[in-house]
Amino acid sequence: MNAKGLLEGKVALITGAARGIGKAIALKFAAEGADIAFTDLVIDEIGQQTENEIAALGVKAKGYASNAASFEETEKVVAQIKEDFGHIDILVNNAGITKDGILLRMSEAQWDAVIAVNLKSAFNFIHALVPIMMRQRCGSIINMASVVGVHGNAGQANYAASKAGLIALAKSVGQEMGSRGIRANAIAPGFIDTDMTKALPEDIRAEWVKKIPLRRGGTVEDIANVATFLASDMSSYVTGQVIQVDGGMNM
Repeated sequence: MNAKGLLEGKVALITGAARGIGKAIALKFAAEGADIAFTDLVIDEIGQQTENEIAALGVKAKGYASNAASFEETEKVVAQIKEDFGHIDILVNNAGITKDGILLRMSEAQWDAVIAVNLKSAFNFIHALVPIMMRQRCGSIINMASVVGVHGNAGQANYAASKAGLIALAKSVGQEMGSRGIRANAIAPGFIDTDMTKALPEDIRAEWVKKIPLRRGGTVEDIANVATFLASDMSSYVTGQVIQVDGGMNM
């Protein structure tokens, strides 16, 4: 653990962090000295391995099985995390799913599932955490949005709507809670190299890269670095903002 880390003494709660971007953020926060509580739908072998990797950095780490889309489960897991860790300083709303399809063929179930997991989950966790942060007179909330939440995307109406909602939610919370020392921002990743994007055909990946001025996909570490800035006191005068991490794809 870095004895003088940017997040020394802080506790971060990250949703959907057993793998992917959420895991990268958890590891980066831990490397900067934060204790880490993370949630996922189940804490299986992958989740346990993530917990072990975080703890190996010398911080307290624990994974919690919880359905982020459930208001009741969220209230319970946040109360448990507060009991286990004593305080919660940072919230990263990262839980998310996709159920893509053109709007005319999209089912109600596809729409509802994506809105519930991607957007309602953020409301659930913010609603549960804001009273804690208000008593602390400080807190940083980070919503993991997407560039499609800024610009839209054909075939992803449900996903784009959920991500646009996360941006508006961060701005609204930032306005409501600024006087209590609570900041809220959003990160909008672009084309990031994850297991999902790596599975795409090479010609599709190449076409994406052509649209990016930096001529590469982003890494999960690129997202984690921006999240660390927003979580730390380095961004103490930054709230209600959306930072696009997309290599200049959508200037």
